Amino acid sequence: MSDSDNKIYPLMPLRDIVVFPHMVAPLVVGRQKSIKALESAMSQKTEIFLVTQQDANDDEPQPEALHTVGTIAVVMQLLRLPDGTIKALVEGKKRGRIVSFQPQANFMAAEIEEPPETENDGPEIIAYIREIRAAFEEYVKTNKKVPKEVLKSLGSITDPSRFVDISVSHLHLQTNEKQEILEVFSVLGRLQITLEFIQREIEIAKLEYNIRSRVKKKMEKTQKDYYLNEQMRIIQQEMGGGEEDGSGLAELEKAIKEKKLPKHVSAKVNQEFKKLKFMQPMSAEATVVRNYIDTILSLPWYERTKSKIDIGEAETILEEDHYGLKKPKERIIEYLAVQAQVEKIKGPILCLVGPPGVGKTSLCKSIARAMDRKYIRLSLGGVRDEAEIRGHRRTYIGALPGKILQSMQKAKVINPLFCLDEVDKMSMDFRGDPASALLEVLDPEQNHSFNDHYLDLDYDLSDIFFVTTANNLHAIPPPLQDRMEIIKLDGYTEEDKLRIAQGFLIPKQLEANGFKPDEITFNERSIQEIIRRYTREAGVRNLERNIASVCRKVAREKLKKKEIGKKYRITAKTIHRHLGIPRFRYGLAEEKDEVGLSTGLAWTEVGGELLQIETTLMPGKGKLTITGKLGDVMQESAQAALSYVRSRALRLGLLPDFYQKLDIHVHVPEGAIPKDGPSAGITIATSMVSALLKIPVRRDIAMTGEITLRGRVLPIGGLTEKLLAARRGNIKHVLIPKENERNLKEVPVRVRKLLKVELVEHMDDVLRKALVVKEGSSLFTEVPLDSVSTDITASSHNVPH
Repeated sequence: MSDSDNKIYPLMPLRDIVVFPHMVAPLVVGRQKSIKALESAMSQKTEIFLVTQQDANDDEPQPEALHTVGTIAVVMQLLRLPDGTIKALVEGKKRGRIVSFQPQANFMAAEIEEPPETENDGPEIIAYIREIRAAFEEYVKTNKKVPKEVLKSLGSITDPSRFVDISVSHLHLQTNEKQEILEVFSVLGRLQITLEFIQREIEIAKLEYNIRSRVKKKMEKTQKDYYLNEQMRIIQQEMGGGEEDGSGLAELEKAIKEKKLPKHVSAKVNQEFKKLKFMQPMSAEATVVRNYIDTILSLPWYERTKSKIDIGEAETILEEDHYGLKKPKERIIEYLAVQAQVEKIKGPILCLVGPPGVGKTSLCKSIARAMDRKYIRLSLGGVRDEAEIRGHRRTYIGALPGKILQSMQKAKVINPLFCLDEVDKMSMDFRGDPASALLEVLDPEQNHSFNDHYLDLDYDLSDIFFVTTANNLHAIPPPLQDRMEIIKLDGYTEEDKLRIAQGFLIPKQLEANGFKPDEITFNERSIQEIIRRYTREAGVRNLERNIASVCRKVAREKLKKKEIGKKYRITAKTIHRHLGIPRFRYGLAEEKDEVGLSTGLAWTEVGGELLQIETTLMPGKGKLTITGKLGDVMQESAQAALSYVRSRALRLGLLPDFYQKLDIHVHVPEGAIPKDGPSAGITIATSMVSALLKIPVRRDIAMTGEITLRGRVLPIGGLTEKLLAARRGNIKHVLIPKENERNLKEVPVRVRKLLKVELVEHMDDVLRKALVVKEGSSLFTEVPLDSVSTDITASSHNVPH
């Protein structure tokens, strides 16, 4: 055939299917290039070239991944499905061979030649057709999947080429075998190969029938499952696999005898093993029993690590791994001291609560190292199924023990350090409450006989040192809190972060990025610049990421300029070149005292934050508007603050009905972030009074406290985190409730020294300290405190006689 006779067709690759000429086939098409090729063929009213790809798993086959011979076909029908795919009905017309690929924008196309078919008639071909007809008739009888109507349609076909193509399309052959037949252009050659394949399929069908017959003779009082398993066994015999010699059971019996088990466990295992010996090896029940026995044998029952407790060495390890964290370290050392004196102590259950990145999980690893115990960790984040803790009963298919016992299988000892990470991230649904399932695990009075649903035996967890971690104590149910000793880890101060960066983070990142210790040096001001302007967090994760980013930038610069051996010194000025524009403004304190703008202190799961509260006044009818995505409690605090201001109107020099002529708008910036809680009460009241009296609020002062209608200041939580946030925000002066004086002892001494912390009992005290009152003038006017009630009483008696 000459090149001029060749045509260019849209090309569509096929997976696991070969379309023959004269064959009608439905295709579900999902790949965009294939859809575009079909649409092109339909729109241009042309044919399409269908070719099978060599690897069915290849989603984007390249030209070299396609077979060269395929079928030129007509697209009879296209139907778009709701999921975006297309169902196409195609009819093969003739064979074609790819000459070259033609580039197209949205689909594949190729130049196709149509090689002529040879040997289309003759006595030998007629003889082969008759043989294939007879063989195909026998094949249809042995294979019920081929409809009998196919025989009738083949009987009416006289064209040898069409006859062989339609015959092959109904055979259950592998894709590569069908492709092999498609690539034969000689009709006689195709007839020969097709006859061989039909005869092979008939032999396989006869062998399958013989296997079924032999299995059926052996079946007497067995179930359907037994029949299927015997069929598999007979097939294995035909393949030369042989019988199972029972060595698996012998090995299992030996393992049971060698394993040291408690009496009640040993009795259960032996009972299950006796049942196993009388079961068929391939039965489902035998698999369940075998897995159960393997689970019991893989658990540690008496194996333990013998740890030598050296208090001095333990202290050294904890100090090496973590800077600060005094309280947790003291509690761990106390526990080790007691364990050194007594043979056994009930396993303590500690709960480390603190913001992300302060080192809770890594502290667990250090405790294990200090105690010379194995360390295992189980993350409970997102767990909502009780069976994750207790396991499934063996009646369920694919049942497994819970995560507690699975972790013990990995530990291989009964006294590891077990870290239950993110214990506050569990949730509950219709499958149960995993937090309630943990009550037994974390109770020293009960966990010596923990009962897993799968095991259905008492397992002793009392030797385990449990340590749980959480970001938020409120998310842990009170009964679970009651079983744990809560140790709070506060966020790091700026000085702590500086020491951690110098002693741990920088050396770690230098090594991770391929630098020697002296190749990059950070001075103190550069680290402070990163802490202040590129991170705002309670922990040190983002600090470490930024240090790593600087190391990567330096590595790139070093290799680009080929400055091997050069020493790099990172300063506060060069930090901006490596890390870009600062993400945060250091020191949220305002540049000047503003009217109606006060600074509060808020607690979040990632530590403390500064909260700006703005109040503005407009002519109106006494409407109070509160914005900033505030929760119900915070909105009620704003209402209470306004009620306090109204009750103090005369003392503050305001008209009693001032609120009827004004609309007051209170806004808390960063409106996309949800905010709630009562501790912003005094901050809102201060902002309102400042706006009403047009007296500015001191810019260097921050405050926190709940307000009552009478103006009392009630205590708040999260004091340490809030004071750390004030320190980070360059605030010098903080007002806190008088009743929080007892919590000041928990605040790091360095922070207390850097802040002027004043205690307040009443809102009047807050206003005196927070508002900038001119010298010689007084904030409050001397009027009777009950002047409002006196006026009401007097007017109620002023009735004419």
